[in-house]
Amino acid sequence: MDVRVVRSLVGGTLEPPSSKSMTHRALICSALAKGESVIRSPLISDDTLATRWILELLGAEVSGSDEEWKVRGGALKEPYAELDCGESGTTIRFMTAVCSLVDGVCKLTGGRSLSRRPMEPLVDGLRQLGVKIDSKGGLPPISVKGRGRIRGGEAAIRGDISSQFVSALLLVAPLADRKTVIKITTQLESKPYISMTMDTQRLYGVEVEASEDMMEYKVARQSYSPAELTVEGDWSSAAFLLAAGALAGGVTLGNLNIESKQADTAILDILKSMGAIVECRDSSIHVREATLRGVSMDISDFPDLFPVVASLCATASGTSTLTGIRRLQFKESDRIAAMAEGLKRMGVRTTLDGDTFTVEGGKPKGSMISPHQDHRIAMAFTVLGLVADGETTIMDAECVSKSYPSFWDDMESIGAEIRGMRE
Repeated sequence: MDVRVVRSLVGGTLEPPSSKSMTHRALICSALAKGESVIRSPLISDDTLATRWILELLGAEVSGSDEEWKVRGGALKEPYAELDCGESGTTIRFMTAVCSLVDGVCKLTGGRSLSRRPMEPLVDGLRQLGVKIDSKGGLPPISVKGRGRIRGGEAAIRGDISSQFVSALLLVAPLADRKTVIKITTQLESKPYISMTMDTQRLYGVEVEASEDMMEYKVARQSYSPAELTVEGDWSSAAFLLAAGALAGGVTLGNLNIESKQADTAILDILKSMGAIVECRDSSIHVREATLRGVSMDISDFPDLFPVVASLCATASGTSTLTGIRRLQFKESDRIAAMAEGLKRMGVRTTLDGDTFTVEGGKPKGSMISPHQDHRIAMAFTVLGLVADGETTIMDAECVSKSYPSFWDDMESIGAEIRGMRE
């Protein structure tokens, strides 16, 4: 499905979807806890449903409505089928670790882009903890031969490719036979996501001891306890709506926790530094259009913001430089290449020099954009299309269902002129 975006003025109030990252973590902790847990306001998306489906194949029981999931966890069992993770990197990385707790063989597969997502650091880390695991040269598919538990001990793992490797080990470490120590051997990026993992574990009665610099973690043998929680709004998804307000009128968003530890709360400071008008009141955020200026920043701790920030920079005065981007080539698409390609088609000059992406702000023009099946690329160019001259066509627009299934309806609700949805 292709959609066409034309220059529009946006305004109004809405709520972003619930946090994808938190939904994944709550599902897994609930499945590892003996008893019934309750997850209120879960995100219903391709990625989270992949995690739910796999946990059910492993023996967890999930019931309830879209507003509330009841999860009965406990002992895991060998699945009767392959575990298809779709295109969810979070799912395959977290579930690979969880499968080490199964007494039996689990084979994890996924879609085309998932087959190129790195897994080697996690595979190596699990092997150090006594897990028998095979991969295709450090890439999916993954085969885990579990014994119903892991040995534990010490594992050294790199942290400069994905923080998900560290989170995956932390999620299963409490159930190891003995105390587990995880040491990071490289620069650690996306630290807020690891903090989110530990915070979620704490809600389920599990404590992780982290060094002040988050380069070492000690996890004693523990058990997960059932819990109840409400998933907060997703700052990663909200970033696109806030950017739309900063470029093309104004928006007010509710259901956002200003004190959230989600990495992408950084969008507020980014918008302020670029000159947008940002007002925060309790859980309500109001952003209004203003003349934006270029910025220089390191995005290594909030890499998911790269596409939308690059789109903002495309309209800002002056030149912007974004560093800490190397890992972005291993996302759903090569996000560096995808943004460079799309911005070039819209008449925006960019350059790439090692770990630095430079954007020369200007006046974008509408064009045909391939998001390369990447939800965040599709949404970033939609936002830019609101202020581009002419019409911007987003190909394969259904890819937004990976994280934000209601994106197109929400954009229309605030005044964006989206054509092709129901024509």
